[in-house]
Amino acid sequence: MADHVDQVLGPTDDTVSFIQARGMFYVTALWVLAACWVPMLAITLLIKMAAGYRPGGGDIVLYAEATLIVPAVVAAMVLLLFWRRLGWLHTSVHGIDFAATGRRPIHLPWSGIGSVALHGWGPFTELVVTPVAEDYATVQPGKGGPPRIRRRGAEVAYVIDVGLMSPGPEVLLAELHRRIPSKV
Repeated sequence: MADHVDQVLGPTDDTVSFIQARGMFYVTALWVLAACWVPMLAITLLIKMAAGYRPGGGDIVLYAEATLIVPAVVAAMVLLLFWRRLGWLHTSVHGIDFAATGRRPIHLPWSGIGSVALHGWGPFTELVVTPVAEDYATVQPGKGGPPRIRRRGAEVAYVIDVGLMSPGPEVLLAELHRRIPSKV
């Protein structure tokens, strides 16, 4: 890794933090899981009925319970799995520090950012940070998998899930535009 000069101009206490709220993560996981689970349950029931199965009153209650309980329990287990590893992003005079959900953190000085852009919509919005060169980014030690990387030819970009971050993606984009207006 090459060392790069990162000039610090301004106060050192101007850090802005963006975090994924656990409640928003749970609710989003819940509706995504429910949107997948309910059609699978309905298809299973329709296949059984096509094969001659006739559901009774107890079966209807069983399917209603499965429709309500399974997505809630699985969403809770997913939240517990990622409890301390939800995505976050910090901006300061030193640069940008970020980690995608379940991934190791990265530090990138402002002088090392080539461009930033938002992609996607709603809770699935992603921030794509492209460094000037790959050696500008420093992967920090910690738990989690390798950073999310998007490669296009020789270009490397880091992807952070920001759709559920608080404050929202629009505020994040405004903060990045304030820091590096020519690269947003």
